Amino acid sequence: MSLVASPAPGALSAAARVAGPGSSVASVSPLTGGAHASTFLVRTTNPDRDLILRQFEAGDPAADDEARALRIIDTAGGLAPRLLARSGDAPDTTPWVLISRMPGTADIRPADPHRAARQLGETLARLHSAECGSSPQLQTVFERRGRRTRLSGPAASVVDALWHTTIAAAPLVLTHGDYQSGNVVWSGDRLTGVVDWEGAARGPAGYDLSWCRFDLYLLYGEPVADTCLRAYREAGGLVHDPYPWDLWTLARSHRSVETWVPNYRDLGRTDLTAAELRRRHTAWTTDLLRRHEG
Repeated sequence: MSLVASPAPGALSAAARVAGPGSSVASVSPLTGGAHASTFLVRTTNPDRDLILRQFEAGDPAADDEARALRIIDTAGGLAPRLLARSGDAPDTTPWVLISRMPGTADIRPADPHRAARQLGETLARLHSAECGSSPQLQTVFERRGRRTRLSGPAASVVDALWHTTIAAAPLVLTHGDYQSGNVVWSGDRLTGVVDWEGAARGPAGYDLSWCRFDLYLLYGEPVADTCLRAYREAGGLVHDPYPWDLWTLARSHRSVETWVPNYRDLGRTDLTAAELRRRHTAWTTDLLRRHEG
């Protein structure tokens, strides 16, 4: 996928309009991280405001998906940005969304990974308790992402066997869809917000939790992933047995894990090469399947 190199003129006009009468765009700076959208920090003057522009390839429905999700979740209690404008309101062929800036920056190299994992777990429990998770305007995970077509690898048959009794039977909550270390922002060592909401849906809590756990496993290993689980439970999270959900994550990511290299590289983890991501994916799959058999 080739991301858009420069911001759409309509997006910059919208930024000045949103900032207030007489405002103008003072600067536009690209932000690193994420392979799905080009992201820019847009600064205005008179008044001074910082806005975030997320821009997608022509024809990509993600801009519409994110705009719809942000309207429905309405900041999710302050954990998500607010939608300010979208490309449908301007004559651009490039789809984009203009959103409020969450305080902080992305950071997948914290000084204390366990502390970061605790906050990831606590924040996810808050999101899963949001009232907007019951909104019929949100599609379900199963409607958006399907089922068997995305399962592959050694864990797929186990997940398929557990589908009706465990996965499809779980209560539905607000799910982010890609909740992991690269999609949250930090101010110092405090998690301040969750970004990239185009995948939001109603889904089982384990869909988000185990996706986050797998990301932490890739970054730091299983003890840190388990810290996230404990914090999530202590904060009132709904998942008690993580193994079916961990296996679902591994079956969903089996084909694609090597493609995550740019996401980690852009945020400073150059050690996570395609070969290393595959090795870690295989190691956790083997370990979890052995436990499941036991």
